[in-house]
Amino acid sequence: MSVSTHIRFILVGTQHPGNIGAAARAMKTMGLSRLVLVAPEKPLDEVAFRRSAGAEDVLGDAPVVQTLAEAVGDCRLVLGCTARSRRVSLEELLPEVAGQRAVAKAGERAEVAFVFGRERTGLTNEELQLCHAAVHIPSNPDFSSLNLAAAVQVLAYEVRMAQLGEAAMPVAEPGFGEAPASHAQVEGMFGQLAETLDQIDFHKGRAPESAMRKLRRLFLRTELSEQEVRLLRGILSDAQRMARLAGGSAN
Repeated sequence: MSVSTHIRFILVGTQHPGNIGAAARAMKTMGLSRLVLVAPEKPLDEVAFRRSAGAEDVLGDAPVVQTLAEAVGDCRLVLGCTARSRRVSLEELLPEVAGQRAVAKAGERAEVAFVFGRERTGLTNEELQLCHAAVHIPSNPDFSSLNLAAAVQVLAYEVRMAQLGEAAMPVAEPGFGEAPASHAQVEGMFGQLAETLDQIDFHKGRAPESAMRKLRRLFLRTELSEQEVRLLRGILSDAQRMARLAGGSAN
């Protein structure tokens, strides 16, 4: 199975169907075919298929889902493409490095996603929280806004170049080591962690967002396995049980 079959490009909240068609064309020219649409403002229309210019199959096969979390639930590497400096603290990659990292991870038969936001406003902070790293295209600072399809073309090209540079990608043997946790499993652990910190009064009146951002960065760097997520969730469950007991005895 080709490395490119493990790489998907996700368009979030796209406002103009023609941009989706142009993005599909940009992908297909670089040998990529997995396109996912998250809550597009308008359905695909004649303009979208016309602008795909031969990539009608990419459009026709593109699933439509309602949330980014659903689109990346089975991914082990999620790269959010953004032109803005935001409060969400993420490792920032140049397109070349992002392409190389994506191809290396896909070579392990892991699912990888590049995420592109809305034409006018990009990705929200909440959506960027679902990403492992941000990708920034170093465009002219005086005119930094790229068309959506142009941004897709840049990243698709870097993925193509990374593939061409990898003559023989190492493939992990089935059953070797522990199975990596899916994006959905890790997000479930983060949800339980946030609940637990509230229950044990870890924040003590402070805003919880800062601590959770730091904890997310810490755990995302480790690439948790399914077994490790289960272990952590077991610890959190015991902490929650003790917090309930402590709360009951205090009454």
